[in-house]
Amino acid sequence: AEYMGSDLCAGLVGGLGITPSANIGADGVAIFEAVHGTAPDIAGKDLANPTALLLSGTMMLKHLGYKDLGERIETATFATIADGFKHRTKDLGGDATCSEYTNEICARLKK
Repeated sequence: AEYMGSDLCAGLVGGLGITPSANIGADGVAIFEAVHGTAPDIAGKDLANPTALLLSGTMMLKHLGYKDLGERIETATFATIADGFKHRTKDLGGDATCSEYTNEICARLKK
């Protein structure tokens, strides 16, 4: 029951695979992580969607004062998703592996 709210809200934006998370406490102490679990059923198969971890990382970068870098990675990630199914992972309706998806994001960062 404790995860019901986050799971339902994640469904509104495309699923747990793209939902970042931050727990920010007193004095700015923070933890950033993906909302979803570890997906042991697909471990080592290059199928996982890294978006939640990437976006959690962008939130961390912004929190640490690296707003521009966080925004660059975030923009490259969203542009990759918006560009169509070619570079999306299977959970987002595409056929790309985790590596292919990540490589596309990295290529966009180099431009």
